[in-house]
Amino acid sequence: MAMVSCSDTVLVPLSLFVMVGYHAYLWHSIKTKPSTTTIGADALKRKSWFTALHSGDDKKGMLAVQSLRNTLMVTILTATIAALVTVALAALTNNAFIARGLFTSPFFGSTSSKTVVLKYGSASVFLAASFLCSSLGLGFLVDANYLVNACLPGSSVPNCSGNGRRPYAQAVFERGFLMALFGNRLLCLAFPVLTWMFGPVPLALSSGALVWVLYELDFTGSRPPTVSTRRSLI
Repeated sequence: MAMVSCSDTVLVPLSLFVMVGYHAYLWHSIKTKPSTTTIGADALKRKSWFTALHSGDDKKGMLAVQSLRNTLMVTILTATIAALVTVALAALTNNAFIARGLFTSPFFGSTSSKTVVLKYGSASVFLAASFLCSSLGLGFLVDANYLVNACLPGSSVPNCSGNGRRPYAQAVFERGFLMALFGNRLLCLAFPVLTWMFGPVPLALSSGALVWVLYELDFTGSRPPTVSTRRSLI
């Protein structure tokens, strides 16, 4: 019994700390060294591309709308997966609660009523947050589709730009990508939490594997940017 309690109280917080700590480090790297991360590099490219878009070329405006389609499709897919897994998890919770007595091995960790509720509840929170962020990102990106062309030079749309401020269309554009990124990462974090129903050991292994895969995708290994490049994302 002591081994069961130790595995849950040590491995579960450690796994969550690894995943959250990695994303805190990633966010710090995006703010201080954007060119060393794929997310920061993409943000810098979007900013320069958006600036070039305001030169008044209609073809670039059409290209902007077409370029948003892939992000819209990924965001819709993320929200759909989060909603479907949440519904399936709700249907599975009752059966798992009834059959929790079958998992008596220490490998599966604690099978008490409170622990079972905590396992499925924490996974549901991550999935619901992923769906919410993806839905918000989808709304911002849909608005950006219209604003990209409406805020071209010569338009009469108010609040498209201001003195010393980023254009309104660009702000909506970046919010859409940011919320879509949050939705995607919350969905990624939800899957290791789902493995907690099989015990704290699968949770720890899946968390380590997730962080390793995300690190390979997020960091480019390029040289640190200059000070002016760092400030462009702030």
